[in-house]
Amino acid sequence: MNYKIVVDSCCELPEAEKNNPRFQSIPLTLMIDDAQIIDDETFDQKDFIRRVAASPNCPKSACPSPESYMKSYEGGYDCVFVVTLSEQLSGSYNSAVLGKNLFEENNIATKIHVFNSRSASAGETQTALKIEELANAGASFEEIVEQVEAFIEEMNTYFVLETLDTLRKNGRLSNLQAIIANVLSIKPIMGATPEGTIFKLEQARGMNKALTRMAEIVAKDVKEPEKKRLIISHCNCPERAELVKNLILAKISVKETVILDTAGVATMYANDGGVIVTI
Repeated sequence: MNYKIVVDSCCELPEAEKNNPRFQSIPLTLMIDDAQIIDDETFDQKDFIRRVAASPNCPKSACPSPESYMKSYEGGYDCVFVVTLSEQLSGSYNSAVLGKNLFEENNIATKIHVFNSRSASAGETQTALKIEELANAGASFEEIVEQVEAFIEEMNTYFVLETLDTLRKNGRLSNLQAIIANVLSIKPIMGATPEGTIFKLEQARGMNKALTRMAEIVAKDVKEPEKKRLIISHCNCPERAELVKNLILAKISVKETVILDTAGVATMYANDGGVIVTI
């Protein structure tokens, strides 16, 4: 099958896949003060973190246009699979679907399916790698769609952040009760609902205790871990990612472990020191 996998730039691709012609990342745009930053290979994480820390304003993001997605479907592929941020968190999914509808007006030979990851960051990576795995194993378009939609249903996403300010200010925590714990060094352990919204699982006093508790929850919740891929994305804190990996692997065995540094959109929401886990 001649296929392509399109992701939005909240998806952290492993280095091997960044150079894989079957993958294409469609960038979101980040905005802080008067600066507009394209979330592509030119993104400078440390500079962006510095800008956010120095600014009194909340950073924002803009999703890709439908035209950007539509152009990415070109090339005469048999199948195009698209993975986006949760529809509950971004307009990226709707843009990808509209781009699909526009493309299909004049191109009926290419089959396209847009997956709502119901997650972000490492969750999108999980989905994209599952698509590649099935396609390379010879699965049909319909089989991939069915199996990956089921995979998304079963996937779990967790994260612990130093601060929830960006999520709160951008309205991404509309279902979360007010948290006044910053002064008490309490770190909420967050998760994704089946619909792709964000909710609080638990909380712990201090970052290390929160990371330890998150690892315990991951190990408790996962089913058949030996068949699963553990993906950890971190924002400028590789030592925390390693700690979480070791805590989880002390309790369960997994098929593969991947550690990634966050790209632009995930950096904006996770902030310096955030850790995201999917399995």
